[in-house]
Amino acid sequence: MHKITILIVDDESKLLLSLKGMIEPWGYEVLTAFSGPDALNILDAHEVDLVLSDQNMPGMDGLALLHCIKDQFDDVPFVMLTGHGSIDKAVIAMRQGAVDYLTKPCQAEELKSVITRSMKWARLFIERRELKKYVSGLYGFENIITQSNRMRQSIELAVKVASIPNAAVSIYGESGTGKELLARAIHCASGCLENRFVAVNCAGIPPALLESELFGHVKGAFTGAEFDREGKFELAREGTILLDEIGDMPMDIQPKLLRVLEERCYEKVGSNKKIKLAFRVIATTHHHLEKLIVYGKFRRDLFHRVNRFPIFLPPLRNRRDDIPLLVTHFMDMYRRELGKPLPVVSKSAMTAIMNHQWPGNVRELKNVLERAAIVATGEEIYSSHLGINQNVVQTDEDDVVHLDIQIPSREFSLDTASEKIREIILNQCNGNKTKAAEILKVNRKRFYKK
Repeated sequence: MHKITILIVDDESKLLLSLKGMIEPWGYEVLTAFSGPDALNILDAHEVDLVLSDQNMPGMDGLALLHCIKDQFDDVPFVMLTGHGSIDKAVIAMRQGAVDYLTKPCQAEELKSVITRSMKWARLFIERRELKKYVSGLYGFENIITQSNRMRQSIELAVKVASIPNAAVSIYGESGTGKELLARAIHCASGCLENRFVAVNCAGIPPALLESELFGHVKGAFTGAEFDREGKFELAREGTILLDEIGDMPMDIQPKLLRVLEERCYEKVGSNKKIKLAFRVIATTHHHLEKLIVYGKFRRDLFHRVNRFPIFLPPLRNRRDDIPLLVTHFMDMYRRELGKPLPVVSKSAMTAIMNHQWPGNVRELKNVLERAAIVATGEEIYSSHLGINQNVVQTDEDDVVHLDIQIPSREFSLDTASEKIREIILNQCNGNKTKAAEILKVNRKRFYKK
């Protein structure tokens, strides 16, 4: 069980010993420091649950120590010890973050009462500290599994931008590559973990509702608006708003979003009252936004606003070294969730996994392994349990064809590559030359001749 630790800071050794002698019999662990700098060193080395500090100390006084603790250890409650003639300074300390104050000389009952009240705050801070650790374990950068150099470079960029408050970030990548996972990691590392991470699916909300969803509305703004409603931007105050698939945002909403990003203020639907907020915007998309600009589907000025810090996530087929790590991770996760031993992945299944193009990326791999963990009943998971297309020619969601062909370098030429492609397609079509010719978009007679 965690023992509550109290740090007492005072430049008078007699007072330190007196307070320590009163507090320790109540079951608390007591640490002492003779100055503000000494106290900060102790806070660096120990987990402290409450600080009792004198106001008048040479060098760094109690208020200066309070400011340092709030900056560096914002979840440690602080109680100011002050003389009868310095109550005004204690009030200032309360306004600047102290949870209570105590006048000297300290009486045992009063001291115990102040500590009891302060420990209610301390318990809340301890719970918040543990919650932060738990959430960071779920969504922190350390939770992104990779040994790929390309992926590591993207994570390094994300770590750098996380420390810059309110910096707009755009994350590019195919569906299932982990864009939202990276966005949450940026939020966790940004120092605003206690504030909300709000995700908005720009592609999944009807255009007529998206404006109200983003900015909120007032009662009577439109038919059915029976009460005031907060928008996603307001919910993300001092936190992070994720604009998922921003490339699918309707054109008529884009100028309103641009204004919010430029001015950091907006009006609810049906209201003229400006709301000014601070928040970080992270936009994700599987589209090439610059192509959408050419097609007239995305505003160039909005592109420059959201594209200030672009991060690109490679598809899983381009980071195949990560696949065994991910397989191990997901299988361990399903073992814990199902509460029982699971079959091991056989060599044939792993070969199929490594050869698959993974158009759905990590999300598809996760789902495939979950299915296999449920379907397999023996000691091993075989390729038949995976339920994936074993073809070496696959088309992803962007309608891009991926070919998996291997030719020894000494035999490689345009003719051998063409022959290999014809062979692959013919095998995939089970020898049906007419169908193979259609896929290759060549004349059937010409294909028969070849």
